[in-house]
Amino acid sequence: MIRTYEPRDLARMIEVWNEVVADGVAFPQEEPLNEETGAAFFAAQSHCGVAEEDGRVVGLYILHPNNVGRCGHIANASYAVSSRCRGQHIGERLVKDSLEKAKELGFRILQFNAVVESNRAARHLYERLGFVPLGVIPGGFRMKDGHYENICPYYRVL
Repeated sequence: MIRTYEPRDLARMIEVWNEVVADGVAFPQEEPLNEETGAAFFAAQSHCGVAEEDGRVVGLYILHPNNVGRCGHIANASYAVSSRCRGQHIGERLVKDSLEKAKELGFRILQFNAVVESNRAARHLYERLGFVPLGVIPGGFRMKDGHYENICPYYRVL
């Protein structure tokens, strides 16, 4: 089940988010969230959705404008799924929900700025769901171990 997050979800959302940050291969953030920074971070988004299974948050997404002013109609989103639950199509359900929510909120495009080229599962999912690759930014992402990998921006008209 995908639903809007509630304050009671914050501890688990922070845990799942921090797991992806600690992996160092998908999110640009390097600092983990704590109770205070996590609450502020998630509250600042246009929308946060959580995937719940048996009453437990197993994944989430954040949705917000990609830019301001004349580009404020373009949304950006990030997705996190607990490592124990990957491979169960939770990410796909999160992406589909974010597309619907972005449209509801008046966004016209959903854009991903920094999909790491080696993240083949995410890239395959995005392309299967109709996202268009915009090219490659050479060495645009510094991996946890310090080497640089290409990033592949994507967009989809809503």
